[in-house]
Amino acid sequence: MATTTVTPADLADLTAGFRGEVILPGDPGYEQHRRVWNGAIDRRPAVIARCAGVADVIASLRLARETGLTVAVRGGGHSFPGYSTCDDGIVLDLSPMRGTRVDLRARTVRAQAGVLLGELDRETQAFGTAVPSGIVTHTGIAGLTLGGGIGWLTRRHGLTVDRLVSVDVVTADGELVHASEGENHDLFWGVRGGGGNFGVVTEFEYRLVDVGPTVLAGPIFWPVEQSVPVLRFYREWIADAPEDLGTITVHRRAPALPVVPAELHGRHVTAVVVCWAGDPDDGERYVAPLRRVGTPLLDLCRPKPFVTHQAMFDLSFPHGWHYYFRSCDLGPLTDEVIDLFAEHAARVRSPISSVGYFHVGGGAPARVDDDATAFSGRHATHTVNINGNAMTAAEHEAEREWVHQLWDALEPHGVGSYTNFLMSEGEDRVRRAYGAEKYRRLQGLKTRYDPGNLFHLNQNIVPA
Repeated sequence: MATTTVTPADLADLTAGFRGEVILPGDPGYEQHRRVWNGAIDRRPAVIARCAGVADVIASLRLARETGLTVAVRGGGHSFPGYSTCDDGIVLDLSPMRGTRVDLRARTVRAQAGVLLGELDRETQAFGTAVPSGIVTHTGIAGLTLGGGIGWLTRRHGLTVDRLVSVDVVTADGELVHASEGENHDLFWGVRGGGGNFGVVTEFEYRLVDVGPTVLAGPIFWPVEQSVPVLRFYREWIADAPEDLGTITVHRRAPALPVVPAELHGRHVTAVVVCWAGDPDDGERYVAPLRRVGTPLLDLCRPKPFVTHQAMFDLSFPHGWHYYFRSCDLGPLTDEVIDLFAEHAARVRSPISSVGYFHVGGGAPARVDDDATAFSGRHATHTVNINGNAMTAAEHEAEREWVHQLWDALEPHGVGSYTNFLMSEGEDRVRRAYGAEKYRRLQGLKTRYDPGNLFHLNQNIVPA
């Protein structure tokens, strides 16, 4: 979409009655607020509209329509490819919109679009409840939810979109629309996995689940040389696992964290990170055989508050590092795939790069009909995320090369893609992620709600 110069008259129209903050290049705070989580993204928007409410969102979209400014929408700013900012356009920064309200009688929680996962956890865990979500607490709920939402509770309680009750959406023409199973059902279907293609979601309503507050959780580390036998055991151990078991397998160099002994820092390791969502005593009995496989270097799996476990990856994905990702879904781990993981795990160079794969199969997501939501991937066994991370731009190219080597080797084994883990990979990749039939249905929704493709900075559904 073409961009134009924003005139003083345009800005006067925007700021009249604007409850939030309008920030322009050169203003105090511009450098701070133009930054996003991924330090590899360095863009300079013409306007940053820090919205305090729905009226601010409507006013910002009016400016974009009238001037032709490119629109980027930011919740937590965790978009891997940097879709939450832009050059020369307008950023609708929803981060000031942080209201959260738990309704214990209805067993729901309402959260505005600027709320972060850790903030949602804090409010819901006060009552021993939660919303299934992601694994880094400074992620925004908005982008995570709209793409599907996988994490520790996925197998037991489903995707984040499976707990979604309703949304409020500001459409491209500035209309506020409520969507649920009983109202604007087509739009409600689309936002559950179709991303931000159809409007700006300003509020989410979720149904709560009972979790914790104590869970059995944490990583068990083995030397990378034991990857093959550990992964072959793991494959059989999870095959008929209870739904209370959530795991992520990680290959990396052991992080230099206080809980990791200094002599292990930087050593190539394979880890199985556990989160047992049920009774911790039942979890202890199920995890016991895993503890006896091979010769673990370190066992940090123990009872702890759920909110503590939710934050365990925060230090591994801080704001400002340079991130590059490739992803695919897999079926059950074959011997060939296990060998690939073991081979490429030993090649990790950066102390902060890793490959992790979520076990999502055999649980709650698969019990939801595949056509019930726009999300695709309900019948995958694992979702893989290869992270080529660096602290500086100079180190980043080597990490990107490692990512591509592993991804190229895994791609022939892929059975789909999780759109939240995609970079800017083109329309064909998005089409394949949804499949032809769902993509056609999403195109129909896009044509109805955003025929001019105002919301194109996302995993874009191109209007028909």
